[in-house]
Amino acid sequence: MESDNLTQNQPLQKRWVVAPLIPDYINAELGEFSPFMRQLLYNRALSTAQAARAFIEGKASHDTNPLLIKDMQKAVDILHSAIENQVKIAIYGDYDADGVTASALMFEFLSALGAQPRVYIPNRFDEGYGLNLDAIDQLASEGIQLVITVDCGVRSVKEVQRANEVGIQTIITDHHLPSDPLPPASAVINPRQAGDIYPEKHLAGVGLAYKLAQAYLQTYPQPGSAADRWLDLVAIGTIADLAPLIGENRELVKAGLNQIRRTERQGLFSLAQVAGINLDKINAGNIGFNIGPRLNAAGRIDSALSAFDLLVTKDIFTAGILAQKLEAQNTQRQNIMNEIQDAAIAMSYADEPDQPIIFAASPEFNEGVIGLAASRVTEAFYRPAIIGHQDETHTVASCRSINEFNITEALDQCAELLVRYGGHSAAAGLTVRNENLTELVARLRALAAETFEGLELTPELSIDREIQLDKLEGKHIPMILDDLHYLEPTGRNNPEAIFCSRNCQTRSVRTVGAEGKHLKLRILSGNRDFDAIAFRHGHWLDILPKYIDIAYTFELNEYMGQSSLQLNIKDIKPSQEG
Repeated sequence: MESDNLTQNQPLQKRWVVAPLIPDYINAELGEFSPFMRQLLYNRALSTAQAARAFIEGKASHDTNPLLIKDMQKAVDILHSAIENQVKIAIYGDYDADGVTASALMFEFLSALGAQPRVYIPNRFDEGYGLNLDAIDQLASEGIQLVITVDCGVRSVKEVQRANEVGIQTIITDHHLPSDPLPPASAVINPRQAGDIYPEKHLAGVGLAYKLAQAYLQTYPQPGSAADRWLDLVAIGTIADLAPLIGENRELVKAGLNQIRRTERQGLFSLAQVAGINLDKINAGNIGFNIGPRLNAAGRIDSALSAFDLLVTKDIFTAGILAQKLEAQNTQRQNIMNEIQDAAIAMSYADEPDQPIIFAASPEFNEGVIGLAASRVTEAFYRPAIIGHQDETHTVASCRSINEFNITEALDQCAELLVRYGGHSAAAGLTVRNENLTELVARLRALAAETFEGLELTPELSIDREIQLDKLEGKHIPMILDDLHYLEPTGRNNPEAIFCSRNCQTRSVRTVGAEGKHLKLRILSGNRDFDAIAFRHGHWLDILPKYIDIAYTFELNEYMGQSSLQLNIKDIKPSQEG
C-alpha cells in the first residue's frame, strides 16, 4: 500500500465492471438500510440484515475466544511458568510493520507481567527473514531460555531444532502458511495449521500476538490490565500487512482506530506529525499509505529496531528524533524505489519490449525495496514483474503478478531450478543460482505467453454503482457520506466504494502538484457542478474532451478549516454520448 509516483507517464486505462443491481428479495431483506447502502452491502456479499448489522457494527460473527486456537492453552501455561520462574525470554520478530507492531505488543505485554524481555529483529540484509541459526546460538549464549516468535517461525524447522538442542523452548506465533512437518516447537499458534478449529484464518502476525496476550490475561487476570490496550498496534500492523478487513480483523481494526484517535502513545504522535496526519480523524487509508510505509522504511533501508523503538518509547525527545529518522528513510526508500523502477523497465524493454513478464536483476538493486518496485511496475504495465538483487552466486527476487497469471503455480513448474521460493497467486519470492537464471526467466516467460494467448490484458476497476450526478440533491450528500462512513475501515476484501457517472461536462481543468502530474477539475452534470481531483491524470490536460465518463469516490476536501465535497477520480474515459 506504499503509494509513489510511477515511472510510466500515465496510468493504464481500465475496464469498468459495474456491480449487478441488488435483487428484489435481498433489497427487501436489507430494508432497514437506505437504498444507497443496500447496494453497497450487497456488493460486499452481505445479503441478510443480521450479517449487515454485524458488519456495520464491526462485530465478528464467530466465537473469538483465543483459547479455541490450537496450542494456545499450552502456550499460556508455558509463558506463565516462565514468568513465575523469572526465565529469560526473547521476542523474535520480523522487520516489516506487522512484525514490528507485534514485537512492540509482545514487549509491552511481557513487561507489564514483570518480565524483562529481549527483543530480536533480524537485519534484512545480513540475516534475511525469520529465525536463523546464528541468532539462536547468540540468544542461547545470552542465557535465553524461551523464545516467542511473532510474525515468523512457522516454517523454521531446522532453527527450532537447534533451539531445542541448546536448551531454548519456543512458542511460535505466525500467520503464514505452515510447513509440513511443523517446527518442533513447544507450542505453535497459527490458525492455518492442520487441526485448528479457530474460525478466523487470516489474522495478521500482530493479531496472533494479541490473541496470545488476550488468552493469557483471560486465564491469569492481572489487576488493571487488559489486552485491548494494545489494539492500536493491532490496527496498524493488520492494515499495513494488507490482511482482509472483514470478520475479526474488521472488529480489531475498527476498535484499534478508535483507540489511536485518543492515543497517548508518544511515538504515534510524533510519527503522525511528520506524516501530516490528524490523529483525531485517522482512518485505515492514513495507516496504509502514510504510517505503514514509514514503519516499513526502517527495515527496508537499515534496521527495523528504530521503528520498534519509536512505538515503545515514552520519551517525547526520543520519539521526535526517531520519527524524523523514519521520515528520512521513507524518502530515501521512495527515491531508491523510483530508481530501481526506471532501471528495471529500461533493462527489461531494451531489446525485447513485448515480453509477457518484465524481468530485471542487478547487484545495485536494494533488496529491501525490490518488492515495492515490482508492485509498481506490475501496476504500471499490467504484466507480471520479477525484480531481483544479485550477488556473485545467487539472485534473490520479488515477483508480482496479475489476475490472469498465478505466479506461484508457475514457479512450481520451475522448482528444480530454484534454491527456494514461496508465496501466493499474486506475489512470491525466490532465490535462484545465477547459472540457472536465464533458463528460469525463459521458462516463466513461455508459461506466461501461453497463458496470455488470446487475452486482452486490461486491469479491471470494480464499480459499486452508476450515479446520475445531476439527480443528487443537496440533502443527499450528507446521507451518502454517512453511508460511506459505515463501510470504514476499508481495505483488502472491503474496498472503498467507487461510483461512475456518464456524460459529465468539464468546465475548468488545470494541473496541480509536482511536474503537473495531477488534474484539478470542475465537473458539470445537468445543472450541478462538483469539484474533482484526479491524481496521476495530468496527461489529460491538453487532450481532455468536453464530455467525459468518470469513475470516482466521494470524499471531503478539508482546506484552511473549510470542508467541501470532492470527487476523487480514479479513471477517465471520453464520453460516448457527448
